[in-house]
Amino acid sequence: MPRISHLYFKTAILFLIVGIGMGLKMAISQDYSVIGAHAHCNLLGWVTMALFGVYYALNPRKAERRIATIQYGIYTAGVTLMVPSLYLMLLGNTAMEPVVAVASIVTFVGVLLFAFVIFSSEQVAMTPSTPSYR
Repeated sequence: MPRISHLYFKTAILFLIVGIGMGLKMAISQDYSVIGAHAHCNLLGWVTMALFGVYYALNPRKAERRIATIQYGIYTAGVTLMVPSLYLMLLGNTAMEPVVAVASIVTFVGVLLFAFVIFSSEQVAMTPSTPSYR
């Protein structure tokens, strides 16, 4: 499996752990004011990153391109900044609003780069690579 897929899966599982932690905190406290941050963490962090990892695993030649690493860095930075700043903003810290906006734009740039990777005309392997049984 390509290195970028491993990075995406490792990062995705970290977001899942954080997202479940947020969900547990909301359930225990019965305070659901941060549900938007919980949803963004799980959908943009866990689900989307896992899907990115799957795409790169199925397209190893595209995963080897430098743009894939750049895309990972930008998208991950955006979501990593967005989740805690959105959490704080939803708790009432209005100073976080510009940070959430910037993080959202950075995340969107990461999505646009992923779209570029998908729509790029580089030939990809038609069959999965032989699994390594190490």
